[in-house]
Amino acid sequence: MSLKSFIDVSADSHFPIQNLPFGIFQPRGGKPRAGVAIGDLIVDLSALEELGHFRSPEFQGRKPFSEDSLNAFLALGRPAWRKARAVLQRLLSSKTPILRDNARLRARVFHAQKSVTMKLPVRIANYTDFYSSYHHAHNVGTMLRGPENALMPNWKWLPVAYHGRASSVVISGSDVRRPQGQVKPPDASVPTFGPTTSLDFELEMAFLIGPGNSLGEPVPIDRAVDHIFGLVLMNDWSARDIQAWEYQPLGPFLAKNFCTSISPWMVTLEALEPFRKSLPAQDPAPMPYLRAKDDFTFDIQLEASLQTSSMNAAHVITRSNFQNLYWSIAQQLAHHTISGCNLQPGDLLASGTISGPTDESRGCMLELTWRGANPLKLPNRETRKWLEDGDILAISGWCQGDAYRVGFGEVSGRIVGSNK
Repeated sequence: MSLKSFIDVSADSHFPIQNLPFGIFQPRGGKPRAGVAIGDLIVDLSALEELGHFRSPEFQGRKPFSEDSLNAFLALGRPAWRKARAVLQRLLSSKTPILRDNARLRARVFHAQKSVTMKLPVRIANYTDFYSSYHHAHNVGTMLRGPENALMPNWKWLPVAYHGRASSVVISGSDVRRPQGQVKPPDASVPTFGPTTSLDFELEMAFLIGPGNSLGEPVPIDRAVDHIFGLVLMNDWSARDIQAWEYQPLGPFLAKNFCTSISPWMVTLEALEPFRKSLPAQDPAPMPYLRAKDDFTFDIQLEASLQTSSMNAAHVITRSNFQNLYWSIAQQLAHHTISGCNLQPGDLLASGTISGPTDESRGCMLELTWRGANPLKLPNRETRKWLEDGDILAISGWCQGDAYRVGFGEVSGRIVGSNK
């Protein structure tokens, strides 16, 4: 590992100098502002901005880091993103004395992560959730239609998606209130109303849009990465019983609009580049507008853990990998805009549940318990068909390098009772 910081960072930390993810934090008694994580610390980008470290043509005379969201920074595009990363890696390098040898300046620039409150990194105007994991789609389709008709006829031809509710996207650590709605049990003649009894998580990732595209002008797939800033972890909380009754003919509504949680740190494509992998061959071959010269995915290890109110520690209930997605983020973006849909800085595009080929790599309770038929057995002898009040569900993800990790931290939420 040639790049080393003067900040002491453990080998299992998600935030070494090779990462430097961006987020919005609020110190005690202060205003929200932009920061970058390194080890257990946060670099205050607004302080560095005031000191003139981001005065360069790439920033077009703007000062995006004193704002309470990173939308303006994302809108500047990849030249500014790369310049900011280069400046930060230089300032944080063990070979650079500017911060390393100035205790007063370090006190101004660094904050302990444990002493601040993390905020949503961007103002999200639009949120789209895809359905891009073959194993997830096949498992769910098998439950509903049998293995012979598991995938809908369009699934391998286009990245299926629905438009979600951006206003209910929350930061990791926010409580998740159990939603209410209509449900219709299979043996009932009419629906009933009440709190969901089939509350689920979905292990997902999502990417954030940088520069948008104009209305009516699709983004060619070979230019898709110019519009993608980075990725976050995501949990698309779902009420499966409400979903089963409402989803025909137009898809999810109340079952998914009550809460979606994301992790606070946005990991850039530059940080993920060492873990880039070729996208596996797709059959049938995608249409030309979905066919890139060199399409890719990333080797990102993912896991979800569950801790009930009577457990002393969290228990890992599934392990998966970002490579389990059939459709790439470039294909998702190209398809999203092929109609002329205009994406905007800060828009959130999610992967859908990321399930793997084994029972232990299924990405939601619906699959892990096979719709409640095979309850999870936990170390304290409790069982779970679905999530219960007091449960804490956390999703974590990282790329493993040579003696370092590039990670995302975690996205977590605690289930609380419904407003009856």
